[in-house]
Amino acid sequence: MKRRELLKSGVAALALTSGFAGNAWAQDAIEIEEMVLGDANAPVEMIEYASFTCPHCARFHADVYPQLKADYIDTGKVKFVYREVYFDRFGLWASMIARCAGAERYFAFTDLLYAEQRSWAGSQDPAEVIGNLRTLAKTAGMNDETLDACMSDAAKAEALVGWYQTNAERDGVNSTPSFMIDGEKYSNMSYEEMKSILDAKLADA
Repeated sequence: MKRRELLKSGVAALALTSGFAGNAWAQDAIEIEEMVLGDANAPVEMIEYASFTCPHCARFHADVYPQLKADYIDTGKVKFVYREVYFDRFGLWASMIARCAGAERYFAFTDLLYAEQRSWAGSQDPAEVIGNLRTLAKTAGMNDETLDACMSDAAKAEALVGWYQTNAERDGVNSTPSFMIDGEKYSNMSYEEMKSILDAKLADA
């Protein structure tokens, strides 16, 4: 099988397992929206690659991200781009629901997914995970109609996995969280280490 065919068959398996209905695969490319916070013209761009099922990512978002957001993103120093990584189907499902929340609510729902990661992703039963995600989404204001439409969009699932694979291969991402800061790749780090890197980038900007 060619790589493209392997990708499609893999996503089909995800899409047809507990929660995604069998919509026809899209023939035309689906544009995936970048999820961005901060000033689009900020002097430094930071891309985070993360998985919603990754414990290290949850820890980063609990311990480092709030300081990063307050000190650099909200102050216009850093343009922050969040890109999902799909190491498992549960992470893909969470991503699809987060994106169904809409761009304005995406990051708030992302915070909720990480804060409640152990609760919704702790089971290995796909049906239970889907149920947990639906419950979480409803607490964030989504209704059954929205969720049903989101979770039946197999073409979007295929597009998201292809988008992730293209990004990860281009930037050499094989672990999470990983960061691209003005085009340079970094692995997980403390806030102090990140602050030092960002300050140096800002000084050179």
